[in-house]
Amino acid sequence: MGHSDYQLLNMIDQKARLAGSNKMELLLFSLGGKENFGINVFKVREVCETMPITKTPNMPAGVEGIISLRGSIIPVIDLATCLNLPFDGERTKLIITEFSSHTQAFLVADVDRIVRVDWELVKSPQSMASNAVGLITAITELPGGKLVSILDVEQILSNVIGEDVVPHLDPVEEKAQATVFFADDSGLARKKIMEVLDKMKLPYQYAINGKEAWDKLSALASRSDQEKKSVKESIGLILTDAEMPEMDGYVLTRHIKDDKRFAGIPVLMHSSLSSVANQKLGQQVGVDAYVPKFNPEDLAKMISGMLQNA
Repeated sequence: MGHSDYQLLNMIDQKARLAGSNKMELLLFSLGGKENFGINVFKVREVCETMPITKTPNMPAGVEGIISLRGSIIPVIDLATCLNLPFDGERTKLIITEFSSHTQAFLVADVDRIVRVDWELVKSPQSMASNAVGLITAITELPGGKLVSILDVEQILSNVIGEDVVPHLDPVEEKAQATVFFADDSGLARKKIMEVLDKMKLPYQYAINGKEAWDKLSALASRSDQEKKSVKESIGLILTDAEMPEMDGYVLTRHIKDDKRFAGIPVLMHSSLSSVANQKLGQQVGVDAYVPKFNPEDLAKMISGMLQNA
């Protein structure tokens, strides 16, 4: 086994222990004001000092320009501008991120530290006074009372580069049509999934986090038991995101796979965390297949194939 293989296996093992305990690690940063923000470290490649940014014409609002980093040209996104937060101070750090098959740098005022938090303590933002409210996917409280807003970075990226149009998709063959149950905390992701399922002529139910998904699926299973039916008669496939408030997709999958009532129902993980390590982690908890966000054709092809082979 080579050194790089050992490093990969070690990374997978560390992530497996973290996800299996329903915890995640957040990189904390600031944008110049009093609010504290966080991003899942799984999405972070590195943090570095700011460097010369090359301005280019016709860049979308929020894009400061581009940088050259280790031979790659990377767009630099000014998060304060994207979140409509006034800030005239110095931006000292770049957070280099990888997700949804894109690499980009987020320009921030400063980076604080990495903290480990329980997904159970990460809540959906019901109501909060912030200019960034539509771009915050969750909020958590650290020991000591500090509140941290977790950004919906997929939505921010979509706002900057534009949304992909969902193409024409063929409906699933009638004999393979079944209800798809999906869970995702991102409003953008839910919208995209619904567009795909609507074009495939598939009925669906959904939840906005893993805990709600498990509660709904458990209630469905109990109802099926009372009616002397199999859950598979009601749900043909379960689609889940990886990182969600209250319960992540890995723990949700483990619950599903450990419950015999869901036997025969495939679980498809749909995540912007598309690294080999995250795919291996999904396999360890029983995920049947993995498809990265946001490619409508790939998602549709995977759903169709899994329903036809179920």
